[in-house]
Amino acid sequence: MAVLADSDTRWKWGALTAQRLAPDGGARPALRLDGFLLRGRATPTARQLTEVGVRADSIGEVTAAEFLRTMRDTDHDVLVLALVGGSVQALLHGLRHIWQDRRDRPVVVTGYVGVVYEKLADGLLLRHGADLVLANSRQDAERFRAVYEGVGADAGAVTEVALPFLGGAPYTGPREPYTVVFAAQPSVPESRKDRTYLLERLIRHARGHPEREVLLKLRSRPGEHTTHIEELPYQKLAQRLDLPPNLRLVYGHMGEVLDRTDLLVTVSSTAALESLHRRIPTAILTDLGVRESLGNHHFIGSGCLASFDQLDAGHQPVPDPEWTARQGVAADGTYETAFDAARERLLKLLAAPSLPPLTPYYTPDTAPGYLPGILARHHLAPDGSPLPGAPAADQQPGPVRRIVRRAARGAYRHGVQRVAPVIRRMGEL
Repeated sequence: MAVLADSDTRWKWGALTAQRLAPDGGARPALRLDGFLLRGRATPTARQLTEVGVRADSIGEVTAAEFLRTMRDTDHDVLVLALVGGSVQALLHGLRHIWQDRRDRPVVVTGYVGVVYEKLADGLLLRHGADLVLANSRQDAERFRAVYEGVGADAGAVTEVALPFLGGAPYTGPREPYTVVFAAQPSVPESRKDRTYLLERLIRHARGHPEREVLLKLRSRPGEHTTHIEELPYQKLAQRLDLPPNLRLVYGHMGEVLDRTDLLVTVSSTAALESLHRRIPTAILTDLGVRESLGNHHFIGSGCLASFDQLDAGHQPVPDPEWTARQGVAADGTYETAFDAARERLLKLLAAPSLPPLTPYYTPDTAPGYLPGILARHHLAPDGSPLPGAPAADQQPGPVRRIVRRAARGAYRHGVQRVAPVIRRMGEL
């Protein structure tokens, strides 16, 4: 299998999705996973890839044109596009162009890395054309089909699964010390005022409960980027404030942090779904309102909405089981079967003697004022072919190219088993 991702979180989603889709759920040692990172502002660093903790056989940075050259004659059976919507659409057109004469092309899979609370129609239509469009919950699957059918597009690719990174030991009760974790988000909220407010409330909570350990879980270090740009890192805001001794800033794998969490607090992070899956008490903050711009409106009906005042007073939200079930949070133990339907559909596609051409909803005829710009951003012509002079990754060595070089010397061992000469192979195609 191959995965093309454009950020650390999408690499995590894409790689784990590929493993879940494998016939035995990724347990088979012979499963080969090749990773490709689309060069851009969010290209992950070595630390970010290590923190994700997903094993791969090879990984390398590519441009869209290089990736298409690699995929032209690839022997991969499955390709997972773990990208922002516009990039998915561009690659679907590029793949359609290079595979127009292939009967044995790979099966193309795409989806969303987490909660879908904005740009539903735009993001979905940009992903239309893949063989499988994965929906992380029953609610998402219903919404996805409604959008496709509403515009006259084929909804047959929509397949219900769950977030591939749910798991971990169920919560069994308060620990010593009782640990409160605030899961920060890079761009929610955005303003300095709102982010400072949340940090000050966290400080107040820590001072009001000196017996508790309070952790501010951060996504990235200053200078690193994730799926969303972080203009005002909490690290910098915290430098101007007096932090109590029981409040610490932490990094690391979210699952490992949840292993010691007694109360997860966030505005709208996908970490809330991981926490709810493990039956950890989870609070979605209402201090800044319940608003679409914050994403916490997604949790209406969850039973998890709460303010810092309520949490300071000892309130613990109790999730609504019907709501969590519709959101793909399988705290009832059914998570192991969540990918069965997708795996079955994938196997049928792989067994077919041939696959039809990829057919994205957007074409030069249906969206002449929109599609060309999307393709041009990836240096692709309206027919999906690379434009002359498309940049190559080896023109500007980036952080991931340096990762590959260090990996060859054994410095990068946690996320990759063996780094194949992916970029060198590309130059030979």
